[in-house]
Amino acid sequence: MTILVTGSRGRVARTLLGLLHAQGHPLRAGSSDPGALDPPGGIPAVRCVLDDPGTFGPALEGVRSVFLYAGRSTGAATAFAEAAAAAGVRHIVLLSSSAVLEPGGADNLLAGHHAAVEAALSRGPVPATFLRPGDFAGNALRWARSIAATDTVRLPYPEAHTLPLHEDDLAEAAAAVLTAPEGHPAPAYTLSGPQSLTFREQADLIGEGRGRPVRVETVDPAEWKAASGIPAPYADALLDHWRAHDGTPLTPAAPLVDHPRTFSLWAAANAASFA
Repeated sequence: MTILVTGSRGRVARTLLGLLHAQGHPLRAGSSDPGALDPPGGIPAVRCVLDDPGTFGPALEGVRSVFLYAGRSTGAATAFAEAAAAAGVRHIVLLSSSAVLEPGGADNLLAGHHAAVEAALSRGPVPATFLRPGDFAGNALRWARSIAATDTVRLPYPEAHTLPLHEDDLAEAAAAVLTAPEGHPAPAYTLSGPQSLTFREQADLIGEGRGRPVRVETVDPAEWKAASGIPAPYADALLDHWRAHDGTPLTPAAPLVDHPRTFSLWAAANAASFA
């Protein structure tokens, strides 16, 4: 059973390829730039771009399961599902987002493209499972330059809670569904880290991991937005999201993996990024 893993330059997909390769599954790595890939064990790499249906046929030939990273592409999701069905694909696992579950998710800039791809696959001819992670532990790397240079991170809502998910846990969940879809019959799974943490608490754990405390400074949301470099509509959406969870602990999702990894473990493993 050949498994196509798209978005293979990303951390989750690279980890997933390693897991599936270690389990002995025939694999194919898909990317918009296959020449830039270095997949383990000589896994063949192919060009596969959701916005370019001309790449679907060669990428899907002989494939039975697909890990689909749709990015912000939505228009060709229906065409991809139809091409997958024609190639004999039996199951698609989509990397989506838990943001689709929030009120107005389909119209939310952070979730709208995920909701659109989910809808297209739901109408399509190939059974699909949606993995809906929330915040990744790796999102904290956006603080790395400031912490390494000044021992400080500046945040508009330091008491906002998230459920930081270790990317390796997401890869393990994807591998479980791809290799045994009959054991995971739900159409969608919400994924999160095991503990609700504020940004301030995450900064403290990063400090512990690198052996030097991290100061947290509260800045005005407008000041953060101006300095973020993020396009204004997306910065506003992030600020709205953090404001909604300011001071409010979140409930972890039921894990798809045994012993989900903590943010503390992630912070220790990535200490060098904040040194």
